[in-house]
This record gives sequence, C-alpha cells and structure tokens, in this order.
Amino acid sequence: MLTRLTVENYALIERLELVLDPHLNIITGETGAGKSILLGALGLLLGAKNDGATIRDNEHNCIIEGTFDISGLGLEPLFEQMDIDYGDETVIRRVITPAGKSRSYVNDLPVQLSQLKELGTHLIDIHSQHQNLILSSEGFRTQALDTMAANGTLMNDYREEYTRLKSLERRLAELKAAAAEAGKEEEWIRFQAEELTSANLREGETEELEAEQAELANADTTSETLARITASFDGEEEGVLVSLKSAENGLRHIAGNYKPANELADRIRSTILELRDINATVAADAERIESDPERLEKVNDRLATIYSLCQKHRVQNIEELIALRDKFRKQLEAITSGGEEIAALEAETESTRSRATALADKLHEGRTKAAPEFGREVAERLSRLGMPDARFTVEVEAHDELTPTGRDTVTFLFSANKSMTPQPAERIASGGEMSRMMLSLKSLLASRMKLPTIIFDEIDTGVSGRIADAMGEIISELSQSMQVVNITHLPQVASKGEAHFVVYKENSRSDIRRLTAEERVVEIAKMLSGSEISDAALTQARILLSRRQ
Repeated sequence: MLTRLTVENYALIERLELVLDPHLNIITGETGAGKSILLGALGLLLGAKNDGATIRDNEHNCIIEGTFDISGLGLEPLFEQMDIDYGDETVIRRVITPAGKSRSYVNDLPVQLSQLKELGTHLIDIHSQHQNLILSSEGFRTQALDTMAANGTLMNDYREEYTRLKSLERRLAELKAAAAEAGKEEEWIRFQAEELTSANLREGETEELEAEQAELANADTTSETLARITASFDGEEEGVLVSLKSAENGLRHIAGNYKPANELADRIRSTILELRDINATVAADAERIESDPERLEKVNDRLATIYSLCQKHRVQNIEELIALRDKFRKQLEAITSGGEEIAALEAETESTRSRATALADKLHEGRTKAAPEFGREVAERLSRLGMPDARFTVEVEAHDELTPTGRDTVTFLFSANKSMTPQPAERIASGGEMSRMMLSLKSLLASRMKLPTIIFDEIDTGVSGRIADAMGEIISELSQSMQVVNITHLPQVASKGEAHFVVYKENSRSDIRRLTAEERVVEIAKMLSGSEISDAALTQARILLSRRQ
C-alpha cells in the first residue's frame, strides 16, 4: 500500500506531503483546488508519460516520491527480474528536469520508465472519472472476466504462444514473398550460373593467355632474334664468350707482373658464367618458340570468351566473373533450400497455432464457467445501490480467429428493470447507472485482483441520497481488505473514511492537509449546505460521522 506521497514543484503544487491510512482515505475539496493535479502526480510516479506541463518553477526539478509497503505481495521475483534491490518498504521516485528530461528510481536504483510502469500495475489501480467509458473496451471486459475466472496464468501462457504465432506468421510471409520473387528470376539465374560454370574460369588465366598470345603472334620474329643472340655468344671467331675467355687467359698469364690481373680475371670468369646461363636460356627458347597458328587461334578464342563474359556482366576481370558465378550458385541454393525452410516453418507455425488454439479453448471454458457468477455478483451489488430490478449478464461468444486475448468476444448486457431486454451496458446505461455499475465491477474485481491500493476519482458521480450512502458502504467494505483512496463530492461517502484530507488552493498554489475530527464535521457540513454552514448541516454531519463508528 501507499504509505507516504511527497510532491514538489508540480503544476500548482509547491510542496505537499501526504501520509495515508491503510484503509479508507477520503479526499475532498472545491472544484479546481487541485485534486486532479494530485492524481496526475501519482500517475507520473507510476510510469505515466510526462505531458510537458509538469514544472511549476523552471529553476528547479519536479520531484514525486512515494513510499510503499509491499510486504506479502510476492513481488520478489519481479524485483529480481528487474535487477532491483527488494525491500518490504520500497521507495519510488520520479524526477523531471526543467528541460523535460525524466529519471526514475526504485530504492535509489535507476530504472527504465517501462519498468516503473510494470511495477506500478502491481501497486495501485486508479479509476478516474473518464474510465466509466471503459465498458466500451473489449479488452477491459475480457480482462474483467478473466480476473473472475482466475485465468491469469493461463492468459500469460496464451499470450506467449500468440506472440510467437504472430512472429512465425510474419517470418513465413516474408519467406514466401522472397521465394516468389526469387522464383520469377530462377530461370535467368540458373542460365547465368550454368554459362559461367561451363566457362571453367580460373584465377590468373587472363594474364597467362595474354602473354601466350603475344608470344605466338610474334613467334617468327622472336625465334630469329634469339638465334642471332645465340650466334653472337657462341661464334667460334667473333663470339662474345670466346673473346671473354681469351681476355681471362691473358690476365692469368700476366698475373705475376700485374697485381690486379687475378681479380680482374675472376670478375671476367663470373661474367662468362652468367652469359653462358643466359645463352642456354635463349638457345632453349629459340628452339621452343615456333609459329603455331592452331594454338594461337585457340588462345584468341579463349580470350574472346573471357572478354565477352566480362563485357556482358559489366565486370573488369576474370576474378570478378568467378565471384559473380559463385553468387549465382548461392542464389540457386537459396531458392532450393528456401522451399525446405518454408516447409519447416509452416510445420512450426501450425504446431504453435494448435497450442495457442488449445489455450484459447481453455480460456473460453473458464470464461463461460465464470460468466454466470460474475453477472449475479454484479447484479447483487447493483441491488444494494438502489437497482433491485437491474439485470447484468455476461455473454461469451467464441470465434474461429485468434486474437491477443483468445478467440472470444465478451459483452456486458444490462437492463435497469425487468421489462427491458438487456442491451450492451455501454450503450444504454445513464450516468448514474454507469457510476453504480463501475463501482460494482471495480469492487468485485479489486477483491479478486489482490491489489494493495485502489483509487476512486469521483466514481460516485451522478448519484445522491440513499444511493450515495450505499456506495459509501461498499467502498468502506472494500477498504477492510485493501487500501482505498476515494476522491468525492458526496458527504455520505466522505463520512465513511478513516482519514479525511482536504485539497485547497492558497496564493495560486495547491496544498492538502489531514482534517481533525472537528474539522471533518465542518468540511462535511460544508458539503451538505454549501459555503453558508447551518446548524442543521453541522448536526447532520455529526450524524453521518457517527455511523462510521
């Protein structure tokens, strides 16, 4: 439950602190005093988005802090999941800077806004005035019936399977679309892959062929030149090698008289060996190279094939052609394996759909079973609230298509008297009937949801007199098993609380304080008679308060 709430620098609030009773807390005040502002601050504490109009003084941060007693709520696993230190007394703080940036803390540890919102759903249920319209929400009606049917765990299991099913269906649709698109180009891709594969391409082949082409095209000239070079080396009278050998011998002969002779002779000897090696290579190539028109034609044809493929596919070289060939091969493999993947995914999708459908059937069974009792209990509460002839039934209609909540449509049917055929409640209920219906629903659901705190924001709108007193009794009964904060304009309801707070405006700022016993008499008398408090109003206020004892 919420034990303490502190609000600083929020809207019309400079600073206020609220210490709450564990049972029924009443909040009253004139219209415009700031009751809705207080709820807005509490909403921010529970994870609501900042609307940008939060800061009162732009020189300071807005700080909202709540202290909660969460002992016995079983929230330890949630704290562990969020990696937050657990404590029976937990402090939640929301800080909003003048720049509009927001920071959230749980037990002084920073948390994400989504985490704060998740934690808030386990701490407080706020019923604001506009929520009377939630009867028109299919989600609310289904959730309400699931609460009565104790379908919480089953609903979580179904939601997991349904989420997985939707994910699989999206993936399957993507694969099928991709396969269909690929299928349109399969024949073209296959032709390109086969053409490049049959070309037997090899890295570096172009350079080798171009070198061979140049050699074959000039074979005669090259062979003649090499033969002349060989003759110049080996000529018996004028050959270079013969002349050098003679020079070497001459130097050896004069070595005794010419000191550098041996060194020079050794250098000439080294040159002779190098030239002999060159001569051997030239001689061998002179014999090897010969005109071969047939081979030249083959080389030209092969190069023409490679050049043509490069031009066709707009690439620069044979290496890029090979990469393109491999790409086409992989595309064909993907097309082939895509069918297998689709088949496997289809099987998995159907298996998941079967599990989700089975869980939806169990949800339907539980809802159908809980619906009559739900309707009877709401009708009993409506009877206490001055509608003895009201009928309230819950209709559960199953469909084939799965939705996020199963496959059911849940309708609340209502009639205010026996002569009327029940119709959808959100269409025919008047304002006062809607208030009584929502209190009946909320009080019934709150007892089943085991929430520590519920806040009613003028849920009693549209009623008065004896009905207002009956509403106060139901709210008071509810506060015996949980903490209730009730914002009201009705003295009959206000008199039921253990603690009574009044919101007031002073010097353009809102504040709140807890009333003493005598101040409560005056406040309720004011609610009965207006600003001019009569003795009769004071007497009636004391009577109302005495009934609480």
